[in-house]
Amino acid sequence: MTSATFVNFSSVPPQLNFVNSLQLHPHRPLSTTISSSPKLTAVLSFTQSQGFGCKGQECGDFGKTSAVRELSGSLTSAQGHRFAIVVARFNELITKKLLEGALNTFKSYSVREEDIDVVWVPGSFEIGVVAQQLAKLRKYQSVLCIGAVIRGDTSHYDAVVNAATSGVLSAGLNSGTPCIFGVLTCDTLEQAFNRAGGKAGNKGAEAALTAIEMASLFEHHLKPLQ
Repeated sequence: MTSATFVNFSSVPPQLNFVNSLQLHPHRPLSTTISSSPKLTAVLSFTQSQGFGCKGQECGDFGKTSAVRELSGSLTSAQGHRFAIVVARFNELITKKLLEGALNTFKSYSVREEDIDVVWVPGSFEIGVVAQQLAKLRKYQSVLCIGAVIRGDTSHYDAVVNAATSGVLSAGLNSGTPCIFGVLTCDTLEQAFNRAGGKAGNKGAEAALTAIEMASLFEHHLKPLQ
């Protein structure tokens, strides 16, 4: 199947008058002739592709074919899974509430207290290196990282946020164990409280749900071959 375009332009006048000649036949080329003056003639020839495109519901049914497998983690129960939680002590009024939300969520999904280890670090900057060490132990199905960074008057906020974000990401990539980002990055203390059990919910609880789902996904579908 080929397509060809033939164009012959000698000049481009200020005004164009288009005269179209269309040949519609399933086995013949579709041609268009554009003429504006003796000095401008363009002939465009298109060859229709055969056997290409969707017929009926073929495109709409693509996602329903049995050849496509969908993998996801389960949120029904996390019984038997072990989790580590790295918590920043800086802004402790916030991080303690996030930790409480995470622990309550783990409990509601049948995670035993003895299967949860909580490790405190000075601040969000230090979360990444500790998370990576814990993840490399291969003792935990997920490592949950909790912290709170609140914008101040200097650029220190941006440095800490970037370090915490890249640190948690690197911990997961380098260890092969899901490391969940549960660090609040807020402009004000009020925003942080709203996200630590206030009107915006508890982001620690939401991060725990992510940890459970990722643990299940890795355990049942992405476990490395021995």
